[in-house]
Amino acid sequence: MRPERAFYDLQVRFARAAARLADMPLGAALLDCTNLYVRFGAGRGFDAAHPLWEAYLSGINRYASEAGQCEWTWRHVQRCQANETHRAGPAVVATFGCFSYAREPHGGLRLHFNAQADNGLSPLDIRRFDARRDELRRLIDQLRAHLHESGDASRDPLVHGTSWLYNLPAYRRLFPAVYVASAQPVARLRALSLWGQFLDRHGCVRKDSAAKLLAQAERERDFARLVQCFPVQALAVHAPVSAFRADFTV
Repeated sequence: MRPERAFYDLQVRFARAAARLADMPLGAALLDCTNLYVRFGAGRGFDAAHPLWEAYLSGINRYASEAGQCEWTWRHVQRCQANETHRAGPAVVATFGCFSYAREPHGGLRLHFNAQADNGLSPLDIRRFDARRDELRRLIDQLRAHLHESGDASRDPLVHGTSWLYNLPAYRRLFPAVYVASAQPVARLRALSLWGQFLDRHGCVRKDSAAKLLAQAERERDFARLVQCFPVQALAVHAPVSAFRADFTV
């Protein structure tokens, strides 16, 4: 899914509010308070000297108006995509329907969810519950098979997830109770796990939520509370693979 232009406009407008609030350069706010660096395909190192980021800032600095900065941001996104430098997503190992996973450096795995339309229904519609659960089961089975083949069958790695979606009962009901119970809020202004709440499954911006964010940011007087302007927070969760297997056999 590639977000529409309004998603990038939203982040530029938020960064402008953050820069005013913290009295910081706009470039610093764009780097630290948005998901733009990742959207451009620059990875997750957040290195201000990355060529893609330097090229972006060189353009931003030519514009003083919000409209000009939003237009330049959209042009830069399109250029990154056209040059196939757009690598915003994780290095996925396997995908099962709406779910995929990537390996973590510490040996666990990270679960990702791609909200696709399913027979015209929301992927979290109760009528698609069994389909989502089956996708999760197949993902865990594939992971366990891989561990067995690699001689690591005795390992019980952690499954990690971070997303605003864990605030939704329709999403939480898909997972083991111990996984959901581990939820802790994380303040990651750079992450899609927070910014994703403004996108629907078609990549269109949820206008009401976006307007609420900007209104709150304009009223905020404490930079440390800026993440609280978001309608919901990103939550980090984790549980061992064995917890998923036990849940599927209940």
